[in-house]
Amino acid sequence: MLLLITFIFNTLIALLAIVFHYEILYKLNRAMPAIKHIHARYKVLIAVGVIFIAHIIEIWIFALAYYLMLKFPNLGSVIGAASDHGLLLDSAYLSFVTYTTVGYGDIVVDGYLRYLTGIEALTGLILITWSASFLFIEMQKYWGSREPK
Repeated sequence: MLLLITFIFNTLIALLAIVFHYEILYKLNRAMPAIKHIHARYKVLIAVGVIFIAHIIEIWIFALAYYLMLKFPNLGSVIGAASDHGLLLDSAYLSFVTYTTVGYGDIVVDGYLRYLTGIEALTGLILITWSASFLFIEMQKYWGSREPK
């Protein structure tokens, strides 16, 4: 039963991050042509900044999920956490290295929390590559332009 609850919770967290990312890219795609007062090549820079902030928010969504799950000892624990930083910051650090698939290994989780790290790594990989694809398309649209669009 605990595994099923963990599976449902982790799936909802991943879906939240994916839908959030979709909405950001959708709104960014619709807003970019409407920005008339900025030179076309700087529109890509705006897109990079917005997407960067979106990724930070998505990482914090997962960090809060770790933090909440760690409140229930039956779900697992953090191994290697620095107690002077606090559980929330350790959760955020774990989320950053997992989402970006860096995976330093200095902080790891055990128990059912391991499932969330796998889900986050896969979600992060998908969302980062989705962002790269989006930015590639935006660069093709705006970097070749000699006049503001």
